[in-house]
Amino acid sequence: ITTQCLGIGNGRFGHPEQDRAISIREAAILQSFPADFEFVAPGERVNQLRLARQIGNAVPVRLGEAVARSIKRHLENHVQA
Repeated sequence: ITTQCLGIGNGRFGHPEQDRAISIREAAILQSFPADFEFVAPGERVNQLRLARQIGNAVPVRLGEAVARSIKRHLENHVQA
């Protein structure tokens, strides 16, 4: 996913079954954010371009978790306290 994920014109982010670009929520799910993750604080105005940039620039949640687990294992196995 990139910061341009809302535009079908770039050809990479079309919905697989419908003639449209993917939605902000679909982009977030592809980046492995939980389906109920809230990107905007209650009462804050939603800015679609800002959200697309935030989601597109994010490290996928599951990738971050995998990297963190790997670092933790390495430290546990190779660093003495």
